[in-house]
Amino acid sequence: MKARVTVTLKTGILDPQGKAIEGALTSLGIGGVASVRQGKVFDIEVAAADRAQAEALVKDAAEKLLANTVIENYRVEVLG
Repeated sequence: MKARVTVTLKTGILDPQGKAIEGALTSLGIGGVASVRQGKVFDIEVAAADRAQAEALVKDAAEKLLANTVIENYRVEVLG
């Protein structure tokens, strides 16, 4: 089964990479950009009997390794 984990910084956590991208977009003449926040995406295949088991396995992986839950949020989507 395939799943996707999207990890983003929590609100209020400084995002220097997002600020750098925001500045670069402005210097490239791309106007109207008010804010940029960066994140990461993991596409994972797991051996699971059903969607619930796949979601549980991937959430466990996100909690233990993929996201620093002190400063990051994560979202799990089981794709099928």
